[in-house]
Amino acid sequence: MRRRTRPPVEVAAGEKVLAWAQAAGGEVVAGTRDALYLDGARVPWEEVESADWDLDHERFRVSEVGTWGEPRPVHTFTIREPGNLLVLVRERVTASVVLQRHVPYSGRRGLRVVARRAPRGDRGISWFVEYDEGVEPDDPDVQATVAAALAAARDEVGDPGPAATEGDFS
Repeated sequence: MRRRTRPPVEVAAGEKVLAWAQAAGGEVVAGTRDALYLDGARVPWEEVESADWDLDHERFRVSEVGTWGEPRPVHTFTIREPGNLLVLVRERVTASVVLQRHVPYSGRRGLRVVARRAPRGDRGISWFVEYDEGVEPDDPDVQATVAAALAAARDEVGDPGPAATEGDFS
């Protein structure tokens, strides 16, 4: 659906709304090159863990990157006409992923090392660790596996950056 009206959302300086939709409750969901705006809250693309669209219920759900042991922020909106917003979200989230690798720990269970980058490339790579169910992050053997996996992944992408942010995206 083509929109000629200006979206009713304020974005950061230097950003321009590329796609937007109004939710059934009046909330505005908008995307720029750099971030997703969820009813006024700015979430950089590299901090969007997942976004799902349920066509049958016209429900758009966004999960933010979380921290192990803490509730992950989740935003849900009913959107009847998403227009180009869904295409933009898929493209921007996918573009932010630099590397994603599953590392076995015990059988098929293990962890995932994920590297994400801001679309502008003006910030360093953010590193995250996702733990499969049943893998305990506080276990010293798991921590050693994480350290080795992060070192190998950083070497592969040429990033000597800081320690990982432990995320729980499971």
